Amino acid sequence: MAAENVTISDNKKISDEDRQFKVKAAIFLSGVSGISAIIGFGATLASAKRQDPKHFGIGMTPTRELSETGASLALRALGWGTLYAFAGCGVLFYGIWKLSGAKNLQEFRYKMGSALPVIPRNNPPQGRTEFSGLNDLLDYLQHQKGVKDK
Repeated sequence: MAAENVTISDNKKISDEDRQFKVKAAIFLSGVSGISAIIGFGATLASAKRQDPKHFGIGMTPTRELSETGASLALRALGWGTLYAFAGCGVLFYGIWKLSGAKNLQEFRYKMGSALPVIPRNNPPQGRTEFSGLNDLLDYLQHQKGVKDK
């Protein structure tokens, strides 16, 4: 009886650790995605300002001809695009999940693994995997292309 309690306790401990790991992973991925989106949007705005600073400055203030500033229009477009992307992908992924008939993630993974083709392992690797620098990599790729063309 005591052995059963230890097993149940160990499984619960593993389950709690697994749940904590998943929460930390989700927070990390969300943070990285958010930071990437902010950096990408900022880089796009900086690029637009660098290319045409005169019209970029004009687009920051509303006029009689333009009732909305360029920045607010861009933010509104970004918001709608994000909404459409999340909703579209969510519906697509939910539809695939429901069509598979899976009840949980492990079952879904098993069904998709059996339905999709197997990717062969590259063990041992057929080509080089370590390069001293970018020039070494590019020389290798150019040489491989020349070998395949012959």
